[in-house]
Amino acid sequence: MTLVLPVYDLRDKQTLADPFPVYARLREEDPVHWHPRLKSWILTRYDDVKRAHMTKSLSPDRITPFYESLPPKEKSVLQEVIRYLNLWMVFRDPPRHTHLRKIMNSAFTPRAIMGLAPGIEEIVDRLLSSLDPSGEVDLVTDFATPLPALVIMNILGVPHDRLKDIKAWSDDMMVFIGTAQGVPDKYERARSGSHAMAGYFRQLIAARRQNLGDDILSTMITAQEDGEGLSDDELIASCMMILFAGHETTTNMVSGACWMMHNFPEQKQNLLENPKMIGTAIEEFLRFDGPSNGIARIVTMDHELEGKLLKKGDRLFAMNNSANRDESQFENPDDLDLSRKKNRHLTFGYGAHFCLGAALARLEGKIAINEFLRRFPNYRCKDDQELRWIDSLSMRGLHNLPAVLK
Repeated sequence: MTLVLPVYDLRDKQTLADPFPVYARLREEDPVHWHPRLKSWILTRYDDVKRAHMTKSLSPDRITPFYESLPPKEKSVLQEVIRYLNLWMVFRDPPRHTHLRKIMNSAFTPRAIMGLAPGIEEIVDRLLSSLDPSGEVDLVTDFATPLPALVIMNILGVPHDRLKDIKAWSDDMMVFIGTAQGVPDKYERARSGSHAMAGYFRQLIAARRQNLGDDILSTMITAQEDGEGLSDDELIASCMMILFAGHETTTNMVSGACWMMHNFPEQKQNLLENPKMIGTAIEEFLRFDGPSNGIARIVTMDHELEGKLLKKGDRLFAMNNSANRDESQFENPDDLDLSRKKNRHLTFGYGAHFCLGAALARLEGKIAINEFLRRFPNYRCKDDQELRWIDSLSMRGLHNLPAVLK
């Protein structure tokens, strides 16, 4: 049975704040749902979403067909944005994706990631020490947002005094990349943010070529695969991708964890009493209400799924956050259980496109959440105030999270 109404509507504040009842309905009644307003398929069951991450019948290159369908005026606005997004590894198919991935893997080794721990600890300490324990704080603005941004800025060698610029550029790009549904000027904002960010990284890369170090950006500049390295445009695009993806995902994971623990105080107490449980806790935060709401794909060949014909060129969204609540895969999926052992969530993807920064995000989360709880065990979120959720099909998180710490 196909549902007549487009039940998944992010223009509805209640759905934006809590999409999980809608996901449950779709899993039960119409797991391969055609959304007429979005002109897209919506996948909600675990097995279908997992398959979407790795099947050759779907492509991550949703940028090219979208751009080619635009009228000339909008094409002109987005020309520079598309120039760089088309070089992002996450939007490429093999063999180019394979080549880019190997080069990026040489920079983001486990040893390189673990070497970032002291710097992350210093940033966490500085941010938490700056919070007013006697007043109201915003855990998104004052903690979860600057943390990963500063970590990525360290990786790329961006001075910390550019934080406001980095945040503004990232926000402008997010409304386009995240497929926002209620932002009328998202193309112009994306153009502005992309132009500023690309210009900054072009200068930074040129300077680093003259003074290479032992940092990750220098490794990206010098790394080669089969005798071929990254072009200047690919380096700029990769810096933009690392900054955007690493910043947005970890911000939403850390602030989301604070919100979840507020709503499940017994789980918060469990983690307080057992801080070594942070590893399984991070995985459960990622599963229960993860920062990667869904992925967008383009159908590359006609095929059937659950009795529906998916045609070449159709757009599709595979909803990770719905898959992560699938009753066939997770016991009591609507319960937050920070000691959960069987937890094969899809928040970081699956297969060849598994998130490059997953290890870094996990490390940041472990350090940040444990230290936050140690310092402010009695924090509570002010849920009597309106929370604003990110308008996005692909990302999930809060714009604000007011809280008192003591």
